[in-house]
Amino acid sequence: MSKPPLDRHALGRRLSKLANASTADLVQLQRLEPCANPARRIGLTGPPGAGKSTLAGHLALHRGRDRRLGVLAVDPSSPKSGGAILGDRIRMDELAGSSEIYIRSIGSRSASDGLSDNLPEMLDVMDEFGFDEVLLETVGVGQAEYAARAQVDTLALVLLPESGDVVQAMKAGIMEMADIFVVNKSDLPAAQKMATDIQRISALSRRPEDAWRPPVLLVSSMKPETVSALSAAIDRHQAWLAESDRRAALLQARARYRLRRLIERRAADAVASLDAKTLEAPLEQQLEQALQEIRRLSTTH
Repeated sequence: MSKPPLDRHALGRRLSKLANASTADLVQLQRLEPCANPARRIGLTGPPGAGKSTLAGHLALHRGRDRRLGVLAVDPSSPKSGGAILGDRIRMDELAGSSEIYIRSIGSRSASDGLSDNLPEMLDVMDEFGFDEVLLETVGVGQAEYAARAQVDTLALVLLPESGDVVQAMKAGIMEMADIFVVNKSDLPAAQKMATDIQRISALSRRPEDAWRPPVLLVSSMKPETVSALSAAIDRHQAWLAESDRRAALLQARARYRLRRLIERRAADAVASLDAKTLEAPLEQQLEQALQEIRRLSTTH
């Protein structure tokens, strides 16, 4: 059964409304019933400068040929103004001509984990609008930031040759969470060595017999066959995930992340509302007042 045409204006309005929604708004806007056919979620994460945006554009063009595909690209927001450059949209201009590919750049706002405020709700909206697949590109992340893991089904970690000590990086959570390792800009001299190092260290990791074995791919946006190989690896992981029993645990992790972010933002609102007199009081009194304000905000909203 064919899908109705994508209403880009309606989708844009919904995403804008969610991007600006308060925690109280989110509770009111919550969808009670899960989507019967949720979109597959693919994440691209990695350090700044690794070429994630360019790679996301080429991957979207490749995978969007026969499906409705959305791209949500998170850009860093200014801690002062809250604004974002939103350069990912500029770098993905060549996708604009496709009727079934939708691109949206979103500011990270108060989130400091490579994602964006209200991102879980935005991903839900993509399901409502009938997307088959959503490609999520995170802000450039460091070693300890791996919140994207819970938000996507398949997580590709994009690395740049000569970008740091691979052995040290392998100790980080993000390296342990990745489903696919991508050594991007593979035409650079150190690319093969980095891929070999990742393969060697990954082989030492203890995994159950039925665990997914993350492949290490050399990819260049200038070589379509390498982008195709990445796409095929994503399909293999999606097929493995469908046959495993890990889906329930992933959905629970998403629910926990959503709730934690709501609580964190509600707490931030409460602390911001405290007056100078309260902040000069003993810490115990400050904490009690903040908790009272959280309860008040929860009651009045």
